Amino acid sequence: MRKLDPNRALVLFSGGQDSSIALAWALDKFAHVETVGFNYGQRHSVELGARRAVRRAVLAAFPQWAERLGDDTSVNAGGLKDLGETAMTHDTEIALADDGLPTTFVPGRNLVFLALAGGLAYRRNLGTLVAGMCETDFSGYPDCRESALNAQLDALRLGMDANFSLETPLMHIDKAESWRLAERLGGALLVDLINEHSHTCYRGVRGERQDWGYGCGECPACELRARGWAAYRATASH
Repeated sequence: MRKLDPNRALVLFSGGQDSSIALAWALDKFAHVETVGFNYGQRHSVELGARRAVRRAVLAAFPQWAERLGDDTSVNAGGLKDLGETAMTHDTEIALADDGLPTTFVPGRNLVFLALAGGLAYRRNLGTLVAGMCETDFSGYPDCRESALNAQLDALRLGMDANFSLETPLMHIDKAESWRLAERLGGALLVDLINEHSHTCYRGVRGERQDWGYGCGECPACELRARGWAAYRATASH
């Protein structure tokens, strides 16, 4: 089995709230951290810009982390768009489908992302994959569940004969608690940074600033973010 360095981490980084907090968590824990993002034909390029903005802000605000933050890699995963229409990749309505899943669900997306991240980590000796998936406050995507991710991790270990590990620090906490985690990691500075620069809105709205960040305020992602922010602020220590 190939022995990858467990103290070198690769963060699956979309530029959203959850993956930005996961990035901060990784920077606090590992000696070397790289990021990978995926262009899968999403309807809006806003999140690709948010990735760059969050990284720049972290480098400027946290010099103790800047020396740990390594390369960022962007991977073309456009084949996911070719498989069929979803509200994340095509101009279709955001709603619940007949199977009970939101039309924003892109089948296989997180499983593909993990496989691609594993391939990059294998080449760059990054033994720990870090992802911001959560099955507490989430939109019901089956590939965000811990059981699905662990099964994919087993496949990566077997298929590449390498000692990957996977960390999902937000898996069992709600959105309010994820903000509390950010506060513990980097204080009000980190909370404000992620709130300002990360992007969650499914519709790609980056206009009017809400107290919880930017977004349309109506899509499921904005509703989750707004509700979590309100619960966090109700008990925040700053």
